[in-house]
Amino acid sequence: MGEIVRYKRDVWGEEVILGVSWDLLWVVAVSILVLLAAHAIIMAALANKKIDKPSGDGARVVRHEAVDRWFHWVMAGSILVLIATGVAPIVGLRFAWLELHWISGLLLAFITLFHIVRSLFWQDFKSMILSPKDFGEPFDSSLMPGKYTFEQKGMHWAVTVVVLAVIVTGLLMFLQIDSPFWERTNSMPESQLGLVFLLHGLSTLALVALASTHIYFAIRPEKLFYTRSMFKGWISEDEMKANHNPELWAPKQAD
Repeated sequence: MGEIVRYKRDVWGEEVILGVSWDLLWVVAVSILVLLAAHAIIMAALANKKIDKPSGDGARVVRHEAVDRWFHWVMAGSILVLIATGVAPIVGLRFAWLELHWISGLLLAFITLFHIVRSLFWQDFKSMILSPKDFGEPFDSSLMPGKYTFEQKGMHWAVTVVVLAVIVTGLLMFLQIDSPFWERTNSMPESQLGLVFLLHGLSTLALVALASTHIYFAIRPEKLFYTRSMFKGWISEDEMKANHNPELWAPKQAD
């Protein structure tokens, strides 16, 4: 446990949690690098066995509305700024990071709340639910997904859990510092604050891993049509039919 958690002595001489051990940052970074490199090598070795890639030409269908694309990129930007400002001091880069960090955190909290409300009332929330049959997709090419694949659903829910953990623990920490909205109160006992720091650090490490993995798969050649849709909103009908079950997802025609 000592390799994961840092401890300190409080004013009473009791041992309390200080936070996560940031040595884990390097463990996460190296592990993700090795795993993604291994995946890239395996995919390159299997490349000759792949069928022809579906065409991006011809008729198009809508995959992402403009509001959802804006949400994605604002969220991505806020997460990258949070990671950069949170990790930079740990690796020895010194700059006035705290204000930029909490502003990005508040932006992430706001747009996450917006997305939750939109997904519940204006989107097809059921299309993102993982069902037992989804777990067979990676092992059975005949199981075509609806709008979202098993991997996309899994990434979505993993990011959801981790981002909510980052937001909740970040807001608890934000309450303990001076801000334009209040003066610091130091109202949280050291033992509780240390636990919040630990959870925030662990969720940050998980976010680093998820963001790295997401970026990697977004630039994979066979996934670039999904990335294009996050910029332009559409995929071709050929791409849809090659990767999705039209009985489970019937999108409208793109303009």
